Amino acid sequence: MTLVLALDSALAGCSATLVRDGQVVASRHQPGSSGQAERLPMMAQAVLAEAGIAASALALVAVTVGPGSFTGVRAGIALAHGIGLAAGVLVVGVTVAEALMDSLPFLGGRVLWTAIDSRRGRVFLDRGNGPSTVAVDALPVPFGPVAIAGDAATIVAARLAARGIDVMLTDARFPAGRHIAAVACQRLAGARPPLPVQPLYVDPPEARLPAWGLRPPPIG
Repeated sequence: MTLVLALDSALAGCSATLVRDGQVVASRHQPGSSGQAERLPMMAQAVLAEAGIAASALALVAVTVGPGSFTGVRAGIALAHGIGLAAGVLVVGVTVAEALMDSLPFLGGRVLWTAIDSRRGRVFLDRGNGPSTVAVDALPVPFGPVAIAGDAATIVAARLAARGIDVMLTDARFPAGRHIAAVACQRLAGARPPLPVQPLYVDPPEARLPAWGLRPPPIG
């Protein structure tokens, strides 16, 4: 029996899902892009309590590592590491694109693009070879029919369709716990390449040290 706690707070909202052998046992989801660090631990505790399972009984904790919200990604990963350390359970990272792709196995030969809102008119676009940041007004031209998933899928699909591109808008907007767990189990079994359980940052940090460095500590 494979029992997985899947955590997600990479996009707008957060979820905790308990999955046993591919089937959802208990789940909590709350919308909203703020307060994940406070809400997610309570949600994880709630699904374990609902199933009557201790964290030490888990086979692993699966968590989305991004791309997405800087704060949300860090909150999810920190909780996953905390549970893993306290319960002696493995922690496995999953990208948002991997979880969305797992939920859409049949696309009729279309290539799946995942588009995650990066704000300021830009998206994190993954065309199957890793995410990059692209302006919505400067989307690349696909080589053939594509399907679009992710929380920015609607605007990306509309922009491509306006250029006469054969595009299908999917209903996959956010990573679901069952698919986060499935990808994590595949990774643990060696069917996917290793992935550090660390935030997946596409852009360099916006916060930078001043050119003259930090102020010296006070004396005395």
